[in-house]
Amino acid sequence: MPGFCKKNNMPIRKIQFTPGEFYHIYNRGNARQNIFCNDKDRYRFLQAMYISNSNNLICGIEQLEKDKSGYTLAEIQEIFTKNKIIPNTLVKIFADCLMPNHFHFLLKEAQENGISNFMQRLGTSYAKYFITKYDRPGSLFQGRFKAVHIKSDYQLKYLVTYINAINPAQLIEPKLKENGIKNFKKVWEKINDYKWSTHFEFIEKRDSILIDKNLIKEFYPTPKMYMDFIKDIIQEKDRKLWASIGDIAID
Repeated sequence: MPGFCKKNNMPIRKIQFTPGEFYHIYNRGNARQNIFCNDKDRYRFLQAMYISNSNNLICGIEQLEKDKSGYTLAEIQEIFTKNKIIPNTLVKIFADCLMPNHFHFLLKEAQENGISNFMQRLGTSYAKYFITKYDRPGSLFQGRFKAVHIKSDYQLKYLVTYINAINPAQLIEPKLKENGIKNFKKVWEKINDYKWSTHFEFIEKRDSILIDKNLIKEFYPTPKMYMDFIKDIIQEKDRKLWASIGDIAID
């Protein structure tokens, strides 16, 4: 494959990432503007996630798009296999959610500086695509990505629910965190219909090449255990866990 990826030095952050630790990573559009306008944008972002998550890439997503407009994840994986490209993974991705004007990740560093390098490559790739496509000047994102260190299994289990379920639920009931759920049926339907989170991976209705599945099996050996857990959170049966959102969420 032609081309190469350049390394860029990132400024030092206040939070220092440690390999093996979990982090909630988040960023939103500048001035809270949308960063995804349609499904093609969302697919393009997922493609960039896959290609950006390596320390030994010999090509960038721009190279892959020279011959056609966009590739599916399966096609990108096939190209990597055909050209014997073995990604040297920067991060492990355990959960993600793409919302209209922001995104959430649950990540663990696979190697030193993995999160910073992954996010820098992903942000640069997607911003270049979006700004070019929509002729939108200025910065796409609202500053540097935000990060919270997840320090306990308790926080980790809640964060998965927050990323996979609460975010899509807010498209139906934006004030649910303050006021609780008013219409559980509509909210539950939205959660189970929203394909831009890793909820489908957790209920075993989709097998994504992006996601490390070890966490799913460790915390939720069966899809039913996962579904029961998030139902309890959404219905506020565990009020202590619901109240902990301020410790790990970034709004």
